Amino acid sequence: MASKNLEKFLKENLQDLKSRGLYNVIDPLQGANGAIIKISGRELINLSSNNYLGLATNERLIEAAVKATKKYGVGAGAVRTINGTLDIHIELEKKLAEFKHTEAAIVFQSGFNCNMGAIGAVMDKNDAILSDELNHASIIDGCRLSKAEIIRYKHSDMDDLREKAKAAKESGKYNKIMVITDGVFSMDGDIAKLPEIIEIAEEFDLITYVDDAHGSGVLGKGAGTVKHFGLSDKVDFQIGTLSKAIGVVGGYVAGKKDLIDWLKVRARPFLFSTSLTPGAAAACIEAINILTESTELHDKLWENGDYLKKGLKALGFDIGESETPITPCIIGEETKTQEFSRRLNEEGVYAKSIVFPTVPRGTGRVRNMPTAGHTKEMLDKALAIYEKVGKEMGII
Repeated sequence: MASKNLEKFLKENLQDLKSRGLYNVIDPLQGANGAIIKISGRELINLSSNNYLGLATNERLIEAAVKATKKYGVGAGAVRTINGTLDIHIELEKKLAEFKHTEAAIVFQSGFNCNMGAIGAVMDKNDAILSDELNHASIIDGCRLSKAEIIRYKHSDMDDLREKAKAAKESGKYNKIMVITDGVFSMDGDIAKLPEIIEIAEEFDLITYVDDAHGSGVLGKGAGTVKHFGLSDKVDFQIGTLSKAIGVVGGYVAGKKDLIDWLKVRARPFLFSTSLTPGAAAACIEAINILTESTELHDKLWENGDYLKKGLKALGFDIGESETPITPCIIGEETKTQEFSRRLNEEGVYAKSIVFPTVPRGTGRVRNMPTAGHTKEMLDKALAIYEKVGKEMGII
């Protein structure tokens, strides 16, 4: 018999979430996740995908995945440390190290797994981590698992970071101190102040850790936030995802060879999860080939991002302080945010509402993610729908 306590807990809490506009409904796609998607038989302009460069549906990647799958099979068959390391995994890691301008790289099954494994492999209960208050959930969870003391600093506030770094260093309580930040903050689209962070890190001998999930493929002509600032030789951990701009799945850590060797013997997701599929590895290699051959997709992404941002701002929407193609429309109250997203959907735009706990309470927004796959016609149609719904709801 099922637990009555569990049943009561679930019913009460699900209802509570629904009543406060915090319940998330999942919409299955009937086809590929491109610039236009199909849900429940309706075609919608897609502004909610992380598929920044449109590579998830790229024919070259598809062909590479099919070819590798026929050669190696659909799965690697084991964890990396037993016999699940295929030569295609080694090729991908070499390619990533070159792409990120580091000595070596290690591939994980997801970006989330990178943060679960990499932080705890180096930091422990005798250490401290200085973490930006708006860091991604995977960073927060990785820090907690490490058992290091977590010292949050105000978002991109370099005076606060310096003060807390100084206090942590002078306390003499910690063996090691790390500063950890997103490269691009996924909910607001702003960029970390890496030059200042590196300056503070050098002054207080901090380990530097940058999660560049939303920067890789987007900044630095594709190589990421660290390359954007010319700091490839100054950052200890460069974390990236293979599921956003790269268009496939997985994650990686790039850095010094000794660091990567250590992660291969101490990072638990690497040790205890079956390897990335051969098809995914091959597709990732092909994606990096495309990015190193040309900046065409990168440039198109930025052109579309700037166009949409300019259009939304001209209509009177609050788009925050975004410095990247990520463009939030900040509505505020949670139920109103979800209603706005629902009305956009009815009119033909898929732009998912994002509310607490993903963002602070009262800062609900619809996050727009224009990609290289969008045409100007699609964006113009989306802007017209935004204007219609925004005026109807009294938002603009």
